[in-house]
Amino acid sequence: MSSQTVAIAGIGATRPTRRSPKSLRALVVEAIEAALADAGLEPSDIDGVVSDGLVMPTTVPRDWVAAQFGFQRRYDGGMSFGGAASATAPLHAQLAISHGLAHTLVYYFGVDWGTRASGPYGFHDLYAGKMTFEKPHGFTGQPQYFALWARRYMHEFGLTEADLGQIAVTQRQSALLHPDSQATRPMSLGDYFASRVVSDPLRVADCCLITDGACAIVMTSLERARDMAQPPIRVLGTGFGSEPISGDDVFTQAGGMMRIPGARIATERALQQAGVTLSDVDFAELYDCFTISCLLQIEDVGFCKRGEGAAFIRETGIGIDGRLPINTHGGLLSHSYLLGVEHVVEAVRQLRGNLGARQVANAEIGLVGGLSNPDYGVMILGRDHR
Repeated sequence: MSSQTVAIAGIGATRPTRRSPKSLRALVVEAIEAALADAGLEPSDIDGVVSDGLVMPTTVPRDWVAAQFGFQRRYDGGMSFGGAASATAPLHAQLAISHGLAHTLVYYFGVDWGTRASGPYGFHDLYAGKMTFEKPHGFTGQPQYFALWARRYMHEFGLTEADLGQIAVTQRQSALLHPDSQATRPMSLGDYFASRVVSDPLRVADCCLITDGACAIVMTSLERARDMAQPPIRVLGTGFGSEPISGDDVFTQAGGMMRIPGARIATERALQQAGVTLSDVDFAELYDCFTISCLLQIEDVGFCKRGEGAAFIRETGIGIDGRLPINTHGGLLSHSYLLGVEHVVEAVRQLRGNLGARQVANAEIGLVGGLSNPDYGVMILGRDHR
């Protein structure tokens, strides 16, 4: 039933910055205003409001957002957090539209971790296990978590620092083609090796940026979207996967390392719903909080086998002109760190097909992978061919 097929009809994003003079709430309002304008809609057209289930409810609640715009919420929802939440936002739209609960929904997400004194490091203070057994002993944040994974992977599969550097360098090249990227300086492999070590073997260039900003997307039925201002981008498939571990355990205490929980099952579900295979995917936007997390997702999503990520990158090419362009806006490493919602916005822009030097040639299908350990979300998007 084409009327029940979900489409993304509008996108909005603030210009990402290290520290914004605006509050996070003001940034979210700006992003939503941009998404509505992009779709050619008025606030009265929106009857569903969606965010993640953890970060936004405590900083920019959905009821507050609805009050600012006058949205009449017939549907209100949130699930997971960070990348998994943004990649699975269409699950809410599918549920609401198919059951007549709402017809046009806004999803929003943003962070002000560039301004907040604790930045992203404060996020894990939610978990007693980390506060009791890790932070007091100096095991304080995400670079240390992923450095463990990187060093173990090097031991198991012979990964080199130059392999990680290639990811960082390639994504910087893509970021330089985007007018709003936070990172604006070219980076060679020599520059990568010259960057300061943060947590061995990870350097500054292996780590994502810190950002203040927000993004929003408008979702509705394909039938409605075809009458809106922009060419609709079809949501071909959405998948969510998770494992029964808590935030106390992620990154450090789980039984297995070097594997992204939920990634494989989320991908399988999204592909099955979309009726496509990974060989049909023209580009991918993968959650790259660190170079090693990007490499692991290439494997766990299924583009190559375990241990083959570095060879895949070298042989396939992940730049704009490669056989599988990845993070075409520069990703979290070089564009911005809004926990992956900007990956969704970039995928929509690629499929609209007017990005000039950053445009992936003949892009028809894109995959967005969103990490929020222990959850993972996958969104598969495609152009609309009537």
